[in-house]
Amino acid sequence: MTWLFAFLLIFPALTWGNSEATAETNDEDLFRVGMEAGYPPFNWTQQTDKNGAVPIDGQKEYAGGYDVEIARKVAEGLGKKLVIVKISWDGLAPALTSGKIDAIIAGMSPTEERKKAIDFSEAYHHAELVMMVKKGSPFEEARSLADFEGAKITGQLGTLHYDAIDQIPGVQKELAMDDFPAMRVALESGVIDGYVSENVEGLTARKINPNFVMVQFDEGKGFELSEADSTVAIGLRKGSPLTEPINEVLGNISREQREEIMATAIEQQPGAEDDATGGFFFWVKKIVEENGVMFLRGAGMTLLISLIGTVLGTAIGMAIGMFRTIPTPKKAGKRGLFNFLNTLFSIYIEVFRGTPMIVQSMVIYYGAAQAFGININRTIAAIIIVSINTGAYMTEIVRGGIFAVDKGQFEAAQAIGMTHYQTMRHIVVPQVIRNILPATGNEFVINIKDTSVLNVIAVSELFFQAKTVSGANFRFFETFSVVCVIYFVMTFAVTQILRRIEKKLDGPGHYEPYGNQMQVQKPETID
Repeated sequence: MTWLFAFLLIFPALTWGNSEATAETNDEDLFRVGMEAGYPPFNWTQQTDKNGAVPIDGQKEYAGGYDVEIARKVAEGLGKKLVIVKISWDGLAPALTSGKIDAIIAGMSPTEERKKAIDFSEAYHHAELVMMVKKGSPFEEARSLADFEGAKITGQLGTLHYDAIDQIPGVQKELAMDDFPAMRVALESGVIDGYVSENVEGLTARKINPNFVMVQFDEGKGFELSEADSTVAIGLRKGSPLTEPINEVLGNISREQREEIMATAIEQQPGAEDDATGGFFFWVKKIVEENGVMFLRGAGMTLLISLIGTVLGTAIGMAIGMFRTIPTPKKAGKRGLFNFLNTLFSIYIEVFRGTPMIVQSMVIYYGAAQAFGININRTIAAIIIVSINTGAYMTEIVRGGIFAVDKGQFEAAQAIGMTHYQTMRHIVVPQVIRNILPATGNEFVINIKDTSVLNVIAVSELFFQAKTVSGANFRFFETFSVVCVIYFVMTFAVTQILRRIEKKLDGPGHYEPYGNQMQVQKPETID
């Protein structure tokens, strides 16, 4: 198990072939485009550069799809080099406004709400809203919105798809979901009756998964959309100098060319040629064979961030925990500084224990760039986020470990003239390290799982890779079953390693006094 742990730990080094520096530099020759790379046929992730796919920044994977081809034409028209930055949907707008990317080309509609925060180019695609339902559903033959009365319907969070549900009379509007893979899982499992989508996504879903049915409405009986809601445009920063040049490039792409690009994307998308037959184990085997390397890269990144974050967080917790046990100084100046630092540490602990890591990620990574112009490498940012989050929890764990040491040992150390620092270093800390080791291991396991929220800052950890794969192959149960096993292997390996370390620190269960040469004689055998 140890060798597997070590292998996954060093594996991220193999993923850094495409340096992130290209995506975060101020080089004017680059055109940095953000997208999910998991929403076929608009955009997806693949393992090779087949069909002219573009390398994803900071990864060994490539991006393809309609959005990628539009981005390529725009970059060529601008005379710039195209750089694709893979970011979850929630992180696209913050990445744009903070300067991490130059444009969003991800099937985004220029709604009035979005226009308050960012600018948009002219439309590069016109969409028609449809409803996706499961084959055999009572809503399969629906032809109007009224036919969905009483149905449980959802849409993607922050999109016009979700807002459009309000037009359905008597609908049960479910909570919005983060992305299309999540909605497809919900539909496949029967949690919802349908989700609102676009016709091209519906064609993709229907082609890859025969259990899905695309419901198109009769004229005048479907969703009523404004011109802005029915189009897809490129998102740009407010007042961006790229807006006019991009509009000129888009104006030179005819409607026929766009339709041809979309038709090609639908034909080339991952899984388009797959046979939908086959059982659970068939698809698990196929998914592992085709995406095993991607999963291992994600697992390696997850372990790297969680390990370093746990170690640094424990160091932070140890330092602050020790400080908070120092007796209050008697001199006014030192006492004032002590109280100030103690208050500062208390605020730090309460803030980072009282807010979700996903919020901390957005504030630290995007907020630092937007407010102070500080661009942090996304992997470094992820390690910082996990470290300070872990440190807030470990501080209280360490403090509890210190107070668990018998008070008599402090008194004995003081009696022989040891300072507080000497007492902590030579007597208390060695015991605290052993006492908090189980809690530290628990934090490590929690961090392995909590790194899944880091996809909002474009960190391609294991969960983000799983969403990408399932978004392309529509095999959600099989894909996440594979990822579930990988997570279990990682956490189980970590747990076993830490238990061995604990036993090593504990030493043997019993000791033989030095110099004891007594031999226990065996009783004589009586014939």
